[in-house]
Amino acid sequence: MTSAPAVRTSSPVGLHRVLEPHGVLPQAAWRLDADPGLADDEVRIRVERLNLDAASFRQLSEKHGGDGDAVQGEVLEIVRTRGKMHNPVTGSGGMLVGTVDEVGPASPLGLVPGDRVATLVSLTLTPLAITDALARWDGRSEQVPCEGHAILFGRSVAAKLPGDLPAELALAVMDVCGAPALTARVVARYVGEGRPPVVAVIGGAGKSGSLSLAAARRAGAARTIGIVPVEAERTTLEAAGPADAVALADARDPVALADAVAAAGGPADVTVVCVDVPGCEHGAVLATAQLGTVIFFSMATSFPAAALGAEGLAADVTLLIGNGYAAGHAAYALDVLRGAPGVRRLFEARLGLAGQ
Repeated sequence: MTSAPAVRTSSPVGLHRVLEPHGVLPQAAWRLDADPGLADDEVRIRVERLNLDAASFRQLSEKHGGDGDAVQGEVLEIVRTRGKMHNPVTGSGGMLVGTVDEVGPASPLGLVPGDRVATLVSLTLTPLAITDALARWDGRSEQVPCEGHAILFGRSVAAKLPGDLPAELALAVMDVCGAPALTARVVARYVGEGRPPVVAVIGGAGKSGSLSLAAARRAGAARTIGIVPVEAERTTLEAAGPADAVALADARDPVALADAVAAAGGPADVTVVCVDVPGCEHGAVLATAQLGTVIFFSMATSFPAAALGAEGLAADVTLLIGNGYAAGHAAYALDVLRGAPGVRRLFEARLGLAGQ
């Protein structure tokens, strides 16, 4: 088979893959070049599975009323027209698992053909082509089995899949590994100052939320509080065990959320927002003690609403945008999972892996 012509110019951050508009980085671009030919510092991945981020999948499912065929069709159309999986409504994408197919001679990523990896950069900036029309996906789950290829740049990040965990489980953890890593870093700072914090996680029964609770406890939090919207999630999170207290509240109701956190042992010194719905900014700020910290790990967050809401509440709190990257974050999150059997069971149940 004749290979596609190689890309002749390259940039470690992928500028050479931007088709429109020119002059922006790949994440901000409308359309990328997903040609399989490699520049010297690129890597081509044979894709096995996508993991759509929670906000994007929820938006697509709600838009199409749960019609899996319609969701499947829209994901295909997004990738076809944009050369990447970048939801134009939520601005988010997800990540992928695959096998290294070819490595450019100047790639600094340390990968070799045959390595099974998870990309630790967003699909919103990853050139992607799908070749099987998503025939094995019913459009009703965040994880998308598929065939195709993706391109990593010189400054991309990927991690080899661990041998002791199913690929689906490792992918689900790595998809949210920035949240527990940053939560642990913030908690450790408080502990280092001699004031172990009360940590509240909004959306505590989800992937990033449960891992963040476990990470906060591991880092020395004085108390961990999980906030969930429905009784079924409270039962699930209590059984998983990473929270000292679990409370019910609609995170979009600021007063109810703040009251729930207070009743569970708050206010929180550190509040972590892990829900995938908009409108949770003011409640998170109101639930946080003066001079506390709010970490926003939801792609549904409105950062103007968070900043202006804090100002309007006269809340002297630090607002952090959750960065999906931190040095060592994938290995750390996987280690947290291994050390929290209840959280692992929560993940496995969500993925349909229970008993495997």
